[in-house]
Amino acid sequence: MERSGAGPAERIAERRSGAGDPRALVGEMRRAVLLVPMTGDRLWSARMGGVRWIHGFTDEVALARFVRHHLPGDEPVEYATLLGARIVDEIVPALGEPAGLAVDIATEDGAMFFPPVVGIVPESAAVDTGEASEVRA
Repeated sequence: MERSGAGPAERIAERRSGAGDPRALVGEMRRAVLLVPMTGDRLWSARMGGVRWIHGFTDEVALARFVRHHLPGDEPVEYATLLGARIVDEIVPALGEPAGLAVDIATEDGAMFFPPVVGIVPESAAVDTGEASEVRA
C-alpha cells in the first residue's frame, strides 16, 4: 500500500524491506532536495565498480554521519542543496563518464544507489542503452 507524503528516506526503507514501488522511489529521489557535500568547488563523489557516485543525503543528520566517518576533526563541511532530478538529469551527463547517485551511504540499512541506467539517468548517460536497444528491436 502506497503512503502519501513519504520522503526519500522512507521510500528507501520500503524498498530495502522488499515493499514499495521502485518507480515511486525513483520519483521521490527526483523530487527530493538532497544535501551534497563539497570538496573545494566540486561535489563529493567516489569511484566504485567503474562508476563515479555522487553522494547525496536526505538530511543534515545523514550528512553528519558521513562526515564523521570520512573527514578528520570537526571542520564544517560546505554542501550544495540540489534536487535529485538536477543531479541525475544535468550533473551526471556532464561528467562524461558512467555516474550515478548514492543516497545516505553512511546510514546503516538506509543507503540506496541509483545507477546510470535508463529510467534513472538520461539515455545519453546510461550504460545500458545498447541492451535496451537490442530488446526493442
